[in-house]
Amino acid sequence: MSAILGISANYHDSAAALVIDGQLIAAMQEERFSRIKNDPALPLAAARACLAQAKVDPRALDEVVFYENPYGKLERVLLSMLRTFPRSLRQFPRALASQLGGKLWVLDALSSGLGVPRERVTHREHHASHAASAYFASPFERAAILTVDAVGEDTSTALWLGEGRTLTCKERIAFPHSLGLLYSALTAYLGFEVNEGEYKVMGLAAFGQPKFRAEFEKLVRLQSDGGFTLGLEYFDSHTNTEVGFSKTLEALLGPRRMPGTPWKLDGAEIPAADQRAADVAATLQAVLEDALLGLARRARAVTGVDALCLAGGVGLNAVANARLFREAGFTEFFVQPAAGDAGGALGAALLAAAEKSEPRTKFTHAAWGTGVSGATAQSIAEGLGLKTRRVDSVLDATAERLLRGEVVAWVQGRFEWGPRALGQRSLLSLPTPLAVKERLNRVIKRREPFRPFAPMVLTPRAGELFGAFAPRLATFMTTVAEVKPEARAKLEAVTHVDGTARLQTVEPDTLVGQLLERIGRETGTPVLLNTSLNGQGEPIVATEADALAFFLAHPVDGLIIDDVQIDR
Repeated sequence: MSAILGISANYHDSAAALVIDGQLIAAMQEERFSRIKNDPALPLAAARACLAQAKVDPRALDEVVFYENPYGKLERVLLSMLRTFPRSLRQFPRALASQLGGKLWVLDALSSGLGVPRERVTHREHHASHAASAYFASPFERAAILTVDAVGEDTSTALWLGEGRTLTCKERIAFPHSLGLLYSALTAYLGFEVNEGEYKVMGLAAFGQPKFRAEFEKLVRLQSDGGFTLGLEYFDSHTNTEVGFSKTLEALLGPRRMPGTPWKLDGAEIPAADQRAADVAATLQAVLEDALLGLARRARAVTGVDALCLAGGVGLNAVANARLFREAGFTEFFVQPAAGDAGGALGAALLAAAEKSEPRTKFTHAAWGTGVSGATAQSIAEGLGLKTRRVDSVLDATAERLLRGEVVAWVQGRFEWGPRALGQRSLLSLPTPLAVKERLNRVIKRREPFRPFAPMVLTPRAGELFGAFAPRLATFMTTVAEVKPEARAKLEAVTHVDGTARLQTVEPDTLVGQLLERIGRETGTPVLLNTSLNGQGEPIVATEADALAFFLAHPVDGLIIDDVQIDR
């Protein structure tokens, strides 16, 4: 047996992934255990949970693989600081302390924390880990791969060719020219948290128009060969890591939106500041799509293949992915659900396995976390004074409540890999009326009112309700599709303001698929609203206790964990 543990950490969203004989066994983010959203800490709890899932002693691991080169990252940080001296003088001590204080010694810390001999703890390159996470988890034997994020060691964007068990880097774009940094800086400018609010910007964009094209031509210059450069005077990642943009950007686009400012986008009269922010978001989204389209067309020309894999945090931009599907010239697409830094743990492990000529993994679902027990849930719930009942059919019990118009917290099986709830840790409701969206946003999840919700739909029926989409992307909710005009009245709560939805397709032979079939028999529409089971600023729940804590703090109508129905 060959056992390889992949690790990502120290930037955001740290994770662990265990691969045995080339096959993925478990993959989990540290945030699910620490309950700190996007936790960047060394993922020892996630690593131990992965090992426990497979009953593997850490001393039996053949290799622990870190997802980037810590020495290469230190070199890039130091060189970047020196190039921008003396502007970087204030930031230099903090950056140096961060690298030397723990990040440089991460391999030693993993050895010590897991009890694995230091010689078995290795590293791979950041963008190679991203590329491996996309390609080796895909079903393709030959594919172009684009890795697009903020920055790895010194690379922000790379084009790869995957063939069999090999990855070949064809082209790179170096830091500080970075689409990830562009999007993050504008995320901060719009008042959202970096590495957390980017998907909020994507949702906000639908409320605006790309009216700032001329200004954005100064921020990022797109080249005919797919390359790009940033107008560096508008960015300030070396001297202000909190926001990443400069006073020059504010002079160009207007004053930044302060974090926590309320939004009002749903009335007849939208405040001018809110509309300007939405227009900036719309322009940012349009420019990102143009840049990705240029990169994808370059990838098609360089590799000559028909399949494209995407990885890096930018690969989670579902709206951009849909445009690539329509216009990039590829016939097949794949984005694994944890495309950001968490996915680097998976990629590092799969890359090490491929180097040993082990079989390719089979990645057909996202349920790679720990499971739940109805008995455990019942015991905890009764200790809290809650009403519990074991049900003969979890499908009958859930369908009955949903058909009454209730919002149900649904906890089944092993939790999801990645930032999307895909039917293991979900809040579910019928996709209509529109009022359910208002209730979920304002009352239950307590989040921005413009945020959309996703539909889950039976795969064989998706074409009746939605326009064309890339099937492999819809499996993991990494694309959007038009909601057909004739279906919008039935899907009010999951149709975004622009007439699209970030859909998830579900196979009929799964538990959620069987639930959708029952809903479809009663309503004629095999669709449910599906959103992640977490409160504002919290990670998605993992355990029975996490789910019960959510239930006690949020006014959902019921909670179903395994075969136990729980009420107040």
